Amino acid sequence: MGRLETSRVVLRLVLGAAYLAAGVLHLLAPRPFVGITPDWVPWPEQVIAATGVAEILGATALVAVPRLRRAAAIGLALYAVCVYPANIKHAADALAAQGSGAWWPYHAPRLAFQPVIVWWALFAGGVTSWPFGRRVRD
Repeated sequence: MGRLETSRVVLRLVLGAAYLAAGVLHLLAPRPFVGITPDWVPWPEQVIAATGVAEILGATALVAVPRLRRAAAIGLALYAVCVYPANIKHAADALAAQGSGAWWPYHAPRLAFQPVIVWWALFAGGVTSWPFGRRVRD
């Protein structure tokens, strides 16, 4: 296994573990997630439960089901895009409640890192090898 594929496997395991943990938290402790759900999202409790299930299934497929890996990667990347409004709401609520001093260290990097998470899912799942070269089939 080359360096690119080794990196892909390591990043896949780390991302899978993160999404698995987040999914479990969505199911076991949904209140904080419901609290940052934008008001325009219908049935926030059910949406949070569904996102938890989606994270668990996506993480499992990404790490353990090679034939579903690409689909899981695309799904997790799209998921990261779809939850961005909740991250923005969370940051805006913190800014309003705590001011920019408390807001900056956590929320600014989190918002800036979201596009990296999208790329990470696509890279880990073998959808892209950018910027390292051509995609290698698993």
